[in-house]
Amino acid sequence: MVKNSKAKFYLVLTIFSLIGQVAWVVENMYFNVFIYKMFNANVNEISLMVSLSAVTATVTTLLIGALSDKMGKRKVFICGGYIVWGITILSFSLIRVDVINAVFPAVASATSICISLVIIMDCVMTFFGSSANDACFNAWLTESVASEDRGKMEGINSMMPLVAILVVFGGFMFFDLSFPSSWTAIYIIIGAVVIAIGVLGCFLIEEKVVKTEENASYFKNILYGFKPSVIKQNTSLYFSLIIFAVFGISIQIFMPHLIIYYEVSLKMTNYVFIMAPAIVLASVFTFFYGRLYDKWGFEKSATYAICILMLGYVLLFAFKGVALVFVGSLLMMCGYLAGMAVFGAIIRDKIPENKAGMFQGLRIICQVLIPGVIGPWIGALVLKNADTIIGSDGREQYVPNANIYLAALVVAVLVFGLVILYKFIMNKKLKEKAL
Repeated sequence: MVKNSKAKFYLVLTIFSLIGQVAWVVENMYFNVFIYKMFNANVNEISLMVSLSAVTATVTTLLIGALSDKMGKRKVFICGGYIVWGITILSFSLIRVDVINAVFPAVASATSICISLVIIMDCVMTFFGSSANDACFNAWLTESVASEDRGKMEGINSMMPLVAILVVFGGFMFFDLSFPSSWTAIYIIIGAVVIAIGVLGCFLIEEKVVKTEENASYFKNILYGFKPSVIKQNTSLYFSLIIFAVFGISIQIFMPHLIIYYEVSLKMTNYVFIMAPAIVLASVFTFFYGRLYDKWGFEKSATYAICILMLGYVLLFAFKGVALVFVGSLLMMCGYLAGMAVFGAIIRDKIPENKAGMFQGLRIICQVLIPGVIGPWIGALVLKNADTIIGSDGREQYVPNANIYLAALVVAVLVFGLVILYKFIMNKKLKEKAL
């Protein structure tokens, strides 16, 4: 444990993880809604934005994670990164049709320029967010927790995305998202909060001394996790990362379309009130489920989490009524967050000591890049012939259908099979070592 007390550590964990996830929720779930509602973006434009953001997050985490290892410092990247991250969020308040028309009066299509600007600024925002959160904050967490507390910590860390969704849903219900002024206010509020957290971190976070190899080159640090010898020495880590990547693909097939599906396809204008109880229950479930990893280990806790996720998919695919959509959403979110807790714990457990920064890039490749590139395009393929409606500017807008959950279910079955295979291979290795 770091020099600060456990109470102080868990305070930092809670506020930095929560506010970081609030920013990611706005990006991952509401940027899609933003360009869908404000600029009538199509499914391919949304998929492109998600994929480019995933690539940016991965490259950033590889570069900055290795750099923070080389420098032996995390705090400056975390606090400084959160502050600049907040500033980039503020910049989205200026991406509006009326602003573009005022700056470029001769432009033919302000909406197209706005979509392009959102995609570009999403990548810029992701660079600073991934530097602060994905690369350095996660490395700091890995170094700050004893192995026996991994599940407990990941239970808290992994419930934060759902708590963040609840916070965002609750906050957004006071805004009419059909008006540009609402989005302007949202970006100003969230940007200011992220900046404030970065400043607060200067006083709360205590630097963890990172042991570094004095003669190790920065370039070698970046490539460390890709060396065949390292892969051979850490087989269980890389296998668990592969399973995590497939798990993420399943989630990213439907996640970019989730809110649009509720609001447009199911016509649930009050989806916040339906989802809020499910989010609260799933968050509580995840808080306790993380501790089961400490008790059961990876294979058993992962298997149950994936089964819960698959059951949620089945209900969401098969039913459209409010009650069963609620139950399906609850099970889906419980399985998703429990899975995140389990995979997060096993990966932190298997990362070699004093190499946390170098491996954050690999973690993001499997958590963000592979799912973010493959998942949305599977979703786009599934929705290729989906129904359409005409938007306010005369452009067609797609209407997501339940087939995204069927596709996600097929991939989740593959995840289940890989976990069983992991158990078989690891048991075989243990028997070989015993002989």
